[in-house]
Amino acid sequence: MAETLQGLKRSHRCAELNAANAGETVTVMGWVQKQRNKGGIIFVDLRDRSGILQIIFEESDCGSESFAKAERMRSEFVIAVVGKVEKRAGAVNENLLTGEIEVRAKEVRILSESETPPFPIEVDSKTKEEIRLKYRYLDLRRPDLQEKLMLRSKIATTMRTFMANEGFVEVETPILCKSTPEGARDYLVPSRVHQGSFYALPQSPQLFKQLLMCSGFDRYFQIAKCFRDEDLRADRQPEFTQADMELSFVDVDDVIEVNERLIQAVCQEAVGMEVSLPLPRMKWIDAMNRYGSDKPDTRFGMELIDVSDVVKGCGFGVFTSALENGGSVRGLCVKGQAAMPRKKIDALVDMAKGSGAKGLAYLCIEEDGSYKSSFAKFMTEEQLKALVSAMGGEAGDLLLFAADKNKIVWNVLGQLRLELGHQLGLIDENRFDFLWVVEFPLLEWSDEENRFMAMHHPFTMPMEEDWGYIDSDPGRVRAKAYDIVLNGVELGGGSVRIHQNDIQEKMFEVLGFTKEQAWSQFGFLLSAFQYGVPPHAGLAYGLDRFVMLLVHADNIREVIAFPKVKDASCLMSEAPDTVAEKQLSELGIGILAKNDNQE
Repeated sequence: MAETLQGLKRSHRCAELNAANAGETVTVMGWVQKQRNKGGIIFVDLRDRSGILQIIFEESDCGSESFAKAERMRSEFVIAVVGKVEKRAGAVNENLLTGEIEVRAKEVRILSESETPPFPIEVDSKTKEEIRLKYRYLDLRRPDLQEKLMLRSKIATTMRTFMANEGFVEVETPILCKSTPEGARDYLVPSRVHQGSFYALPQSPQLFKQLLMCSGFDRYFQIAKCFRDEDLRADRQPEFTQADMELSFVDVDDVIEVNERLIQAVCQEAVGMEVSLPLPRMKWIDAMNRYGSDKPDTRFGMELIDVSDVVKGCGFGVFTSALENGGSVRGLCVKGQAAMPRKKIDALVDMAKGSGAKGLAYLCIEEDGSYKSSFAKFMTEEQLKALVSAMGGEAGDLLLFAADKNKIVWNVLGQLRLELGHQLGLIDENRFDFLWVVEFPLLEWSDEENRFMAMHHPFTMPMEEDWGYIDSDPGRVRAKAYDIVLNGVELGGGSVRIHQNDIQEKMFEVLGFTKEQAWSQFGFLLSAFQYGVPPHAGLAYGLDRFVMLLVHADNIREVIAFPKVKDASCLMSEAPDTVAEKQLSELGIGILAKNDNQE
């Protein structure tokens, strides 16, 4: 039968003890990591969130009753131990924070027994993730996972402290909101009182934080839970946490300046990393042209090279037709990889096709200076030499080319660049490269919607010098938008907001909204704008992603206590699940059976 504390109080966590505590009588509590019975002496490794402490049981010290309890202890039993701290008589265990000491038990209570766990509680578990997520409450006992979540807590605390010292006011915004278009798919919540109507869970606090600026709060901050019903990947979850902020009477440089100091404080406090300021900035168009990505990984080179002018008169139809259709021809110079096996090159071609390309052209520069190429027969020797020269190619190099619309070429070569960077070991995994990407396009064309869409959201301020093109050439208009990127991952993004009614209404018009539609969807915001709104701007970080990168985790699930898997389900709680017919009836909801013809 399990015992109770009966007034016993913990004096220390396990790893809070050290050689300075020798001679003290202490009370420690936690889980049995391992029990080793050596006959007349029993060793127990006791674990709590701080670390592991060795406990020694000898019958002459603890009595026959406590010794008998120690004999039947198994992994994951929860125990309380009263004992005396001693310096280890044997060798020091360099792998433990408490490796110089041990506690000689005087009394023990078994507070809870445990069945044999489905997997060992150990660092760097090799157990399949599906099993660990099913028993997440056990997985969370792993010291490495606990360290990551405790670091996450430390980062959130550092952010809150910094923002408070900078004059930000923490305000909670609603979780039950109005559904609005122009973003990712909403999670909808049916209303019992207003049957047939739905709330949406917030994709961000965007509109509410703008309203807080209208309300005069000047500087707002929140660590906010957000939701998006979209496909999952390694750095994306259906529910996630944003470190969200908004500032009044500011422009781009003001937001970047305070956030650079925030990043510096977080990195220093959380992981002891020095971040030099100011952080580099790169225009969106330069990021796309050089790296094929608006979140470039700048830890290695191998930049894209535009060879459109070099090949415009060549005889290779793939190149010339792309240029005739308004596209471009760009390439990557992969140093020292001319001897890459054809099988690997074919895999790169398949990857390019998967990224939207029709194919991938390649040219190997042999050690003797000759060429092996998929397209050499269509070009003269002079044209090939000019192309190799433009690419900076040398003997032993592999040149890869994509030809299509800019958007496709950027995407294809950007993905190939990252893949090759990993394959060839070009990326320093211990390096942290922060980068601001600025001057994004305000709009991007959607072939699917057959209209312009907001690249960020409909409330982003255009650059004043470009606003004159909004009717004649909308795609030319740049935005006062900025993303903060770390090692090729978007950490956060923001923009200066539109605060003038006429610009906001024009923006909705360009996006295809009638005035009535705009007021129907965003009337509460537009109405607020009629009562004096200050210039304002903001930014939001994906807190989960930030922590993931700082702890060198491979997946965002490692820094979220209870994450979802790829199909957005929880293996532990088995959510989502069916609900009782009575609940559906109260909400006025019926479930339609899906037949095989429905998609």
